Amino acid sequence: MTRATLVRLIAAILVLTAVTAVPMTQIHWNGTEASTQADKIDTLLNVMIVLSCFVFAIVMVMLGYCIWRYRAKPGDESDGEPIHGNTKLEITWTVIPTVIVLFGAIYSWIVLGDIETKASDAVRLDITAQQYEWTFNYPQANGKEVSSKTLVVPEGRQLEIRLTSLDVIHSFWVPEWRIKRDAVPAGPGGNDIDNTVEVTPDRLGIYNVVCTELCGFGHATMRALVRVVPQSEFDQWLRHQKLVTPQPGSSTGDVSGAASSGSTSGATSTTGGP
Repeated sequence: MTRATLVRLIAAILVLTAVTAVPMTQIHWNGTEASTQADKIDTLLNVMIVLSCFVFAIVMVMLGYCIWRYRAKPGDESDGEPIHGNTKLEITWTVIPTVIVLFGAIYSWIVLGDIETKASDAVRLDITAQQYEWTFNYPQANGKEVSSKTLVVPEGRQLEIRLTSLDVIHSFWVPEWRIKRDAVPAGPGGNDIDNTVEVTPDRLGIYNVVCTELCGFGHATMRALVRVVPQSEFDQWLRHQKLVTPQPGSSTGDVSGAASSGSTSGATSTTGGP
């Protein structure tokens, strides 16, 4: 392969990468961003799209070049040239994927560490999943808790969410927050699972909690409303709820989401899907 041919191949790879990556990264694949973690996760996704397009371009350009360069001439029925190997080529196709994978792993690790940084004033939430409903418990300083079937949280305040399940594996996901985590039953194996996740909602509105782990015939119906409200409204809502003794999966407290505690004035209503 001449140097001129190599330059043309590299140029073709870069052009094809740009042609495929640019439109792909203009699409908002995950929809509305409604948490401080969402932008970092979406940026990570776009970086991975660009890397994937780069790998795709390398494969397609080299495949096209090999088909054209080593095609059989008309009337030529002889065998191809015996090739023992190409050390430089083998090193190249080993080094490039290794560098790409290492870059993706390191960048992902940095993003993960950033979005999981704990705040000192986080709101503690114990979320229990069961077929086919969610229960949201808010531990209080007096050993009691508030229990609700609607997830009401303050805007701009980090949530420290601890998940558990009473039956099978479920998965907690609010699409606009981007954060997803399995809810695993306690017991052998389940006790070793990290069941804590942090997220900071930063956009007022009404959203949905969606179960994203197939959990039975009613899986598609396992949803719950999420209300992101100003801190003052959240405090007022919390004061008006009945305190109960902590019980995993308890449905006592405000089942309807305490709609009477105040409206989410100016909130933007959005929906999410699995």
